[in-house]
Order: sequence, then structure tokens, then C-alpha cells
Amino acid sequence: MLSPRMRPSQFCSLAVVSLTFAIVATGPIAGQSTDFDPSVKPLGPVQVLAKGFRFTEGPTVDRQGNLYFTDIPNQRIHRIDPTGKQTIFREPSNQANGLMDGPGDELFACEMNGALVALTRDGKSRRVLADAYQGQRLNAPNDLVLDRAGGIYFTDPEYGSPKPLPQGKTAVYYRAENGTITRLIDDLKNPNGIILSPDEQTLYVIPSSQSTMMSYPVISPGKLGPAKLFCTLEQPMGKTNSGGDGLTVDTQGNLYITSDLGIQIIAPTGKRLGIIAVPEIPANVTFGGKDGKTLIMTARTTVYSIAMPIAGHRFPGKVSK
Repeated sequence: MLSPRMRPSQFCSLAVVSLTFAIVATGPIAGQSTDFDPSVKPLGPVQVLAKGFRFTEGPTVDRQGNLYFTDIPNQRIHRIDPTGKQTIFREPSNQANGLMDGPGDELFACEMNGALVALTRDGKSRRVLADAYQGQRLNAPNDLVLDRAGGIYFTDPEYGSPKPLPQGKTAVYYRAENGTITRLIDDLKNPNGIILSPDEQTLYVIPSSQSTMMSYPVISPGKLGPAKLFCTLEQPMGKTNSGGDGLTVDTQGNLYITSDLGIQIIAPTGKRLGIIAVPEIPANVTFGGKDGKTLIMTARTTVYSIAMPIAGHRFPGKVSK
């Protein structure tokens, strides 16, 4: 269920890098912050990639250059191929939100109807990976990231969940390759975006109900060390607790976090490197393009892109059973 305010922090997804992609509709449409660290300064203006949706989320690009993204209230997953042809990949989508391309023949998705699933490349078959914890359905899985061990970290906030919450709290889980589900974090209100560092030694969790973003050392797959304060997002005027939504990471470990102000770029040290202004409040972001340096942003009714100097990181993952 969508919030009446349609705030960006109420939906989130994932992040990967592509091999090829074609822009189907271009043209400058918005200004952007000029206060960038030179290493991440955009190479051009924000451009329109596709439009006419209700609430876009979950962008991911596969190894063939196909872009997938969700339109949550319309119950669809869309695909745009490298030539720019747009088709509906799956409908209904079970309120699919975050997506992530996998290493095998499947696309992974968080369904807000209560499940983490794997979808075949034709969009016709669905395999449930997790839909309950300790005998109770999940709240509303939101975002995910695959690790090299064949596991999947995913967030389970309250957005779109039945009330009272089936799990009684919002949390972050790990689905191991053998199918075991472990609750890792349960002290954050509405953990939303989630990503690993390129070396998979740090897990980043982006809450949507607080300004502080968190990181966790990964001791081993599915086992985390104590929480650390990673950074505090810059706040819109008049707000003090505006959180993040989706995010992606580049090959240098810089994070690109969607927020009310746009895409906030944060170095692995927690230093703010710049903010990309977007015409609509962005919900999620990923990298694409033939060189992996096109930042693709889902923002309300539109999908946008912008050329960047650093390529996105692609998580190799492992086929989950």
C-alpha cells in the first residue's frame, strides 16, 4: 500500500552495474549541485530515460544490458532492452519493490506482499526464497543485496505491511544459501536500502525514519559486528530526521543514497562528496551504460539518468538454491 504522501523513504531497492544500455529519451531537465568533489562530479545533465509511471523503484541491469524496474502501485516490473524497447516483464508483481540481477538465470525481487523471490528471465516463473520468519509471514520485504557466498541480505520495514506488523518489528534478515533465515538487525525503525561494500566486508543499512545511516562489519556471511554510525544525511530546510531510501555503490566504494534532496554521494569514510538534484524525489538508483558509468535513478513517475566519471560495482553473487 502506498502512503498518501508518496514519500521516497517509503520504498527502496538495490544496485548493480550493467554492460550496455541505450537512452531512449534525452534532454537536460534539471540543475544539479555544483559543490562536488572532482572525483564524482557528473559529466552531464540529468536526462529522462522513461516516464509515465506512478511510483518507480528497484532499478537493476543485467549482464546483457537490460534495465528492470518496478512500478509498485501498478503492480508491474518493466524492462527496457539495450535498443530502448520497453516491455512489461511481469504483471501482477505482488507489489515488487527492490530488484537485483543474479549470477544465474534468475532475477531476485523483494515483494511487499511478504516474500523474497527469484524470477526466471522470461518473467513467467517465480520461486519463493523466504516468506516467513519463526512461523510468521514477513512484513513487506523492501530491498536486497546478494553476496559471494550465495546469501541474500534484505530489509523488512513496515511499508505496505499488514497491521499490526506480522513480525512485530522491522528488521534486516539474511537468507543463507541453504535456505536458513536469520534476523540480523531489529533495532532500526524501517531499515530500507541495503548494500555491501565492493569487498563485502561492510554492510550498509539505510533507515528511512532517521537522518543517520548505519554500517556493520561483516565478520562472515550472515554474521555482523556492532553497528557504526556511517554518516548523517544533509537535511532539507525545516527537517531534522529525513532519512534515505535506495542506494548503489561504485567501484571505489562511494555510496549514492537517494533522499529528499536528491542523490547524496558519500565516500567510504563518511565524507559527503556532493548531491545530484533530480526533478522528482528519487526512490532508488543503480549504474548502467556500456561502460557502467551511467547512473540510473527511479523517481516517482520517471526514470532518469546522468553520466558519471566512475563505474558502478557489480556484485558477482552466487546462485541461491
